[in-house]
Amino acid sequence: MKAYELQKTSGIEGWVQVDRPEPKPGPGQALVRIRAVSLNYRDLIIARGSYGRVPLPLPVIPVSDGAGEVVAVGDGVTRVKPGDRVAPTFFQTWTDGSATPEKTAKALGGNIDGVLAQYVVLDAEGLVHLPEHLSFEDGATLPCAAVTVWNALVSQGRLQAGQTVLAQGTGGVSIFALQFGRMLGARVIITSSSDEKLERARALGAESTLNYKKNPDWEQKVLELTGGKGVDHVVEVGGEQTLPQSVRATRPEGHIHLIGLLTGGFGKPDAQAEARKLQLHPIYVGSRVMFEEMNRAMAQHRLKPVIDRVFPFEQARDALRYMQEGAHFGKVVITV
Repeated sequence: MKAYELQKTSGIEGWVQVDRPEPKPGPGQALVRIRAVSLNYRDLIIARGSYGRVPLPLPVIPVSDGAGEVVAVGDGVTRVKPGDRVAPTFFQTWTDGSATPEKTAKALGGNIDGVLAQYVVLDAEGLVHLPEHLSFEDGATLPCAAVTVWNALVSQGRLQAGQTVLAQGTGGVSIFALQFGRMLGARVIITSSSDEKLERARALGAESTLNYKKNPDWEQKVLELTGGKGVDHVVEVGGEQTLPQSVRATRPEGHIHLIGLLTGGFGKPDAQAEARKLQLHPIYVGSRVMFEEMNRAMAQHRLKPVIDRVFPFEQARDALRYMQEGAHFGKVVITV
C-alpha cells in the first residue's frame, strides 16, 4: 500500500511517500481504508521537530485526522463492522472522563503511526461513526480541530445561548468555533489579517469582525463591541503573544481556552488573569464521548465543516506547504 512517512524532522521535505505492506487487524482492532485526511498545525511542527511533547519513533506515518471505511475487524470486535464509515479519535485510548497520562499516551501521527496511508489498523474502541450527511472529506476534518473546539466551548466552557465568543484567525479551529458558536446561539467575534477572509466569516454568521493588522490593539475594539464588558469565551490559538490581549478582552470570570501556539509557544496566565478570576482551560483535543456528542449535534443541525482546498494524495507535501503559508480559510484536506 502507499503511505507517507516522516523520515526525518527536516520540515515538509521530511514527508516521503513509500510502499508498505498492508497491515492486518489483531484482536480488538479494525482495518480502515482511509479515504481522506486533514491537516493541523501540529502536523507542521512535528515535521519541523519542534513539537516537543514526546519523542518521535521515526519513521512514523504522519497526520492524526482522517476518515474512511472499515474493511476488516479482528477477534472480539463488535463496535464496528466492515462497511462502516468511521473516523479515528486523536487519542486512541481516551474514551471518556478527564484526560490522564494513560489516556493520552497514544496520539496518532505523533508517538504512534497516523493516517496518511491507504490502510491503517486502529483500536476499534478508538473509532467513531461518521454522521450520514458528511462526506469522507468532511469527516476527516473532525478528530482534532472540531473535537478541540467542542471540548473547549461545550465540555469545559458550558457555552450558553446569548454568550459571546471571540475566535482568533480563520484556520480550522477558529472556523469551527464560529460554526459551533452560532449553532449554539452565541454571538461570535472573529479576527483576521485579511478583510476578504473576514467577509467570508460574516457570511458564516460572525456578528463582528476585526482586522488585527489594522487594529493592533484589537482587545480595545472587542471591549467596545461588548459594551465594555468583554467576551464570555476566547478560543485562544495565538499563544504567548496574544494571551495578554485575550485576558484584557475577557469579562471577569470569563473563559479563555488555551489551544494554540501560532506565535511561538503556549501562553501562561499572569497576575491580571488571576485578579479577574478568569478561567483558563488548557485544551488538548478530547475524548471519544465528546466526539460522539459533537457528531450528534452536527447531525441534528446538518452542519458541514468548511474545507478550503482538497489536494490529491500525491501532492501531500504541497498541501502541508499550503497550510504553512497561512492562506487557508477552514480546513485543508488530502484525498487518499
